[in-house]
Parts: sequence; C-alpha cells; structure tokens
Amino acid sequence: MCLKKRILFIQKVEDDLTRSMAPNLLLEKPLKAAQPLHRIDRSHNFANSRPAPCGGGETMAPADDAAAVLLLASPTKAAGDKRPRRNMYALACATLASMTTILMGYNLALMSGAQLFIQEDIGLSDEQIEVLAGSINVFMLVSILAAGWAADVLGRRGTLVLANVSLMAGALAMALGGSFSALMFARCVTSVGFGFSNVVTSVYNAEISPPSMRGFLSSFLDMFISVGLLLGYVSNYAFAGLPVHLGWRVMYAAGVLPPVLLAAGVLAMPESPRWLVMRGRHAEARAVLVRTSDTPAEADLRLKEIKQQAVVKEPQASDDGGDGTSVWTELLVRPSASVRRILICVVGVHFVQQASGIDAIVLYSPLVFRKAGMSSNKAMLGAVIGVGVVKTCFVLVATLFSDRLGRRPLLLASTAGVAASMASLGAALIISVPGAAAAAATVASVLAFIAAFSVGLGPLAGTYSAEVMPLRLRAQGASLGMAVNRLTCALVSMTFISLADAITMPGCFFLYAGVAAAGCAFVYARMPETRGRSLEDMDELFAK
Repeated sequence: MCLKKRILFIQKVEDDLTRSMAPNLLLEKPLKAAQPLHRIDRSHNFANSRPAPCGGGETMAPADDAAAVLLLASPTKAAGDKRPRRNMYALACATLASMTTILMGYNLALMSGAQLFIQEDIGLSDEQIEVLAGSINVFMLVSILAAGWAADVLGRRGTLVLANVSLMAGALAMALGGSFSALMFARCVTSVGFGFSNVVTSVYNAEISPPSMRGFLSSFLDMFISVGLLLGYVSNYAFAGLPVHLGWRVMYAAGVLPPVLLAAGVLAMPESPRWLVMRGRHAEARAVLVRTSDTPAEADLRLKEIKQQAVVKEPQASDDGGDGTSVWTELLVRPSASVRRILICVVGVHFVQQASGIDAIVLYSPLVFRKAGMSSNKAMLGAVIGVGVVKTCFVLVATLFSDRLGRRPLLLASTAGVAASMASLGAALIISVPGAAAAAATVASVLAFIAAFSVGLGPLAGTYSAEVMPLRLRAQGASLGMAVNRLTCALVSMTFISLADAITMPGCFFLYAGVAAAGCAFVYARMPETRGRSLEDMDELFAK
C-alpha cells in the first residue's frame, strides 16, 4: 500500500505542474531531491539503498524507490505518453545559423569543376592547381583558432556576421582574379568565413538546442554544407558551356549576394543562452531558454545547470575577451582526466573524418572519373552532380535518426562503410580496363563512399565534438578539433595528385580505407554514447 500512496502523491504533484506550467512553482528543493523531468542520478546505487520509512510503520523497498524515481523521470508518460513537439523556434535559429555553411559547401564544390577551366584559362600547372585547391585548408587554420576567441568576445551571432562578410569578399575576389597570386589571395579571404562558420555554427546549434532535438539540429551543419556542395556541382555543370574565360568567373560571382542576405538573417537570431550566462546576462538567457526548451520547467533546469558550469566574467575581463590563456592551459597543458578523454575523442573523430579521403573525392572526383575512362567534361561534371545528390540525401539519415539511434551506432556503421567502399573503389580502378564498365564500377563505389560518409562521419563529427566539451572550454575546444580537421584535410587535398603519382591512385584509396577501418575501431573503443544527455552532464559521462 505504501508504494501506491507514493505513486498517487507523485502523480498529483506532476498533474499540478502540468496544469500550471509556471516556472515559479518549481521549488528548488523538490527539484534537487527527485531529479525530475529529464535526468536520473545514475551514480545512485538503488541496490545498496537503505529502506525508507513510510507512513504506518511500513518501509519502501529499494526496488519500489527506484520505480518511484523512474516515474518522476518520465513526466511524458503521466501526461498520456505524448512526445514533446519539435521546438520550431530552436529549429528556425539553427536553420539561420547553418545557412552560412551553404556558401562554404558551394565554394568547396566549385573548385572541383572550375579548376578544369581555370587551368585552361590562366595556364596553371598541375602543382599550382593542387596548391590552389588545398591551400584554403591551411589558410583556415588561423581563423579556426581565432574563432573560439571571437565567439567568446563578439558572441556567436556577431562572429557569424563576420563570416558572411568574408565569404562575400572572397567570392568577389575569386570572380575578378586573373593570376595565380590573385586567386591565392581570394582563397585566403574566403578562408576566414570558412573557419568562423565551421566552428561557430556547430557550437551555436548545440547551445541553442533542447536536449530532445540536439542531435537533429546539430547535424544541420553538414546537411547545409551538402546542399552547398550540390549547388556548386550544379553551377559547374550549368556554366560549363560558357566561354572558358567567363564560365568559372560567373560560377564564383553567383556567390557574392547570398552572404549579404544571410548576414541580415543572422542579426535576427537570438544570442546563445550559454554565452549570455557567461556574460552575466541571466534574464536574457532565460528568455531565450524559455523559447528554445520543450517546457518552462526544462528552461529553468537548463538555466540552473548552465549557471553551475559557467564562469561568469567581470566586465573588465569580458571586454578583454576573458582569460583565454587559462582556457588553453586547461585544454592542453594541465587537462583533467575527463578533459583529456574528451580531447582524445574530439581530435580522433576529426582526424578520421578527413584522413578517410573525403576531400580527395570532393575536389578530385573528375580526375578519378577520367582515370576510369570518362573523357567528356560534361559527363564528368554530370557524375559529380550525382555525388552531390547522394551526399545531400544520405546526410538526412543522420539528421533524422541521430536522436533516435544515437551517435555511436551511426558512427560505427559509417566508418565501416567508408572502409569497404574505399577498398572497392581501389579494386575497381585496378581490375577494370578503362571504359564504360570501369566508369560504372568507379561511380558506384564513389557514391557508396559518399553515402556511408554522410550517414555518420560527415555530420556527427562536429555534433559530437560540440556537445562533449565543457561550457568553459567549448568554443576553444571546438576550434582545436576543427584545426586538426583542416590540417588533415590540407594534407589530403594538397598531396592527392602527388601521392597518386607515387603509389598510384588505387593505392591512395586503399590507404584511406585503412584509416577508416582504424577509425571504426577507435569509435568502438573510445567514444561513449551522448544521446539524450544535457550538455552540462558530459563531465560525468567522461569521468567514468
């Protein structure tokens, strides 16, 4: 009878909370005692709990106590087992922030086709094309490492505005460039926008999202990059018929206006609530959390946890950008055990993402198709459009299922698929005689690689990195992970042609397959599941 009384009392309390939905009715002590609504104290061992006294001299068994806590942790069941609706305000904010990365994908894909016409128009060598295509990843290192500082000083929103300004200026400079040095300068300008948008978008989306849809919204980064890649491939194909000296310039000129419109849209977004708390602006942070949480009760819980994690800076320190030196010291010089484990996961997943050869396919797929026997530029660019379509479609799998299946299963499936498809691509280029059959086998292997990459490694590397970092280290930690990402990307993109000359093109793909296989083992051994956990709960996860 004691358990029934306890459950009836719990249901009455929850019914009162559901009817009122007023955050001022949530008293702090019951919140701490029961850990309600979203999180159970996983460190509590119910098997070793002492029986709790109950009315009438009865006692409540440990199993009954566990059942009561589980009931408290599942308020949706008390309300008829209805799942919370998608938070449309958080969805709109993440969409606006992520749209900047469309321009990043567009510029990356343009080089894949435009290099064919730039080389003919300006007379660049293969080595110059290789450097021009891959150098942006080296240039990005500065902006990536500065992105964490900029995001903490200017805010996530202000940094995204600067990213759009850089992308506009870079597209204009590319369209007007007439020499190798001018094009290199244009790539350098564009790299600032690439670095800022890559780092800050993933951080903003993770911070603005309620836990129930964080995986969904955080994967927007790669989804919008994929849309940009597809638009870039379509632009390659659409303008390929123009005169050689004009076509590639029109491709880049088409990317001048969109950043202006996106910058205006970014200004309409709210600032990240976690950044607002770090600046001591708690009322503004709560206002944003109320609009981006599933319930007002969840907003108060999130605000409380953020306050516990954040280091609120004095105004003078904030004006100077905070104690950035101490953050880097905590990250690299004297990391705690949990931070060290987190760093290994962040650096490892970013390295595997790029070392498995994605940029070799994105930038040099026309050369791969030519190796398989395709000779027409139109045919090669048409096949490249297929790459963009497959990438855009399969990234939706991660977007829709990362909150249902979890990050870890998708990453395991992705790395295994990437290893198998890269090995099949290398085999297709070795076994087949150049011609229609070889081209079909090569295109099929490339599309299989893109599909496998897009369901896990592509969208979830950034998602995982942004959500596991503690709040005080998040911006700089994301910058460090992205710096490793871009360094590895530069190594792949700036050595592919030379490496193919040294060990053959199939040898390159077998090498990438080996990296992906090692990455699968790394995910299995080192990366725990983060689905359903609050951002403030990650220290506990990695402390185990």
